[in-house]
Amino acid sequence: MADKLNLEVITPERLVLRESVDEVVVPGLDGELGILPEHTALISQLQTGVLTYRQGSDSRQMHVSGGFVEVQADRVAVLSDVAERPEEIDLARAERARERADKRLKSQNDEVDFRRAELKMQRAMIRIQLAGKGH
Repeated sequence: MADKLNLEVITPERLVLRESVDEVVVPGLDGELGILPEHTALISQLQTGVLTYRQGSDSRQMHVSGGFVEVQADRVAVLSDVAERPEEIDLARAERARERADKRLKSQNDEVDFRRAELKMQRAMIRIQLAGKGH
């Protein structure tokens, strides 16, 4: 019986994280999905949000956007389009991205892709939230 989870967070560019953890919470499409050792095997799509992982009493977070999570009894593999630890987030850049997305959402221009602008706003807000905790 596994008492730890081997967590891997991978993007197309790099391995972001490889840790042995006690618990993982990922942003699933229908809300947060909590995963403990011996969890039932599953594959689920991810939405933009915060991935949280716990090692003992130490809890850490990172931004993930898009992709999938694959869960096995002793392993959680997160394959994400974007994954960033709080210390990797450029707060000024995230704030500029939020401002650009806000302008697009307030625009009356028919050519604006509002779904894309909403996603960019959501990503920027999560980045700002996480970067603010780290600074």
